Amino acid sequence: MMATTGVAVAAPVSMSDVAGSAFAAPSASPSPTPTVGAVAPAGTSTLGTAPLITSPTLGAITSGAADAQSGVDTALADAASVQADIAAAGLPLSVGADTTVDTSDLQDAADRLSTSTLLPVLMLPALTQNAEVETERVADRVEELRGSLDAALAQKAAEEAAAAAAAEAQRQAEAAAAAEAQREAEAAAALARVNTPDGARTVAAQMAAERYGWGSDQFSCLSSLWQKESGWNYQAYNPSGATGIPQSLPGSKMASAGSDWQTNAATQIAWGLDYIDRAYGTPCSAWSHSQAVNWY
Repeated sequence: MMATTGVAVAAPVSMSDVAGSAFAAPSASPSPTPTVGAVAPAGTSTLGTAPLITSPTLGAITSGAADAQSGVDTALADAASVQADIAAAGLPLSVGADTTVDTSDLQDAADRLSTSTLLPVLMLPALTQNAEVETERVADRVEELRGSLDAALAQKAAEEAAAAAAAEAQRQAEAAAAAEAQREAEAAAALARVNTPDGARTVAAQMAAERYGWGSDQFSCLSSLWQKESGWNYQAYNPSGATGIPQSLPGSKMASAGSDWQTNAATQIAWGLDYIDRAYGTPCSAWSHSQAVNWY
């Protein structure tokens, strides 16, 4: 057994792992003669003619070793965590292909600290310092890898967001195109219905009632008038130049009701009803005139 700072501990098996500086002999240099009135540095004693260095307490030494051990454990856990996260992400990192964390020296330092109860207390500061140095080295590597991984994940997230936005824009464009195609198809179907004699009569009856207040009696006259003029055929054409269901002369007059007057029976009907209203007041008056003189 040997006495160290007043505490009896077991002698170490080997001293080779501890730096020799931890056991350096006290300096042989003579202590400087203190100046009268000078203030002694903190941590020294002014008793006698030479200052006395205050040694760390046993509690401070063992507490420092415990803190170092805790730091080692945290660094090892962080190293394992970042490497697992890198493997799970499967992304190329800016640090290059080598994404490992060498923890062998740190683990060795941890193993040495774990045997501290079998070592002289004077060996703990050197072991603690070694553990702290290795902990910092590993922590720096973990920080580097974590930063590179976070950047790669952020880039991936940005690319996925951009791809999702592009896909959504494409989806909306396709939906808009489909809606427009549907609208055009419905419009074409509606036009096809209007451009039949029965469809033209239905539109004319509705338009006459809504725009002019003409009921079924007036529509009966209108039906007879335009049956005589064109047979309710929007493509009807007379050699004189009269065109369409109302037999506008010339047909281009109907452009005032719409540019599609040549292909849309509803446009021709709108023009014809307006003409009858302005020229005769009612369809029955127009029909009476047509019966009397064979035109209206």
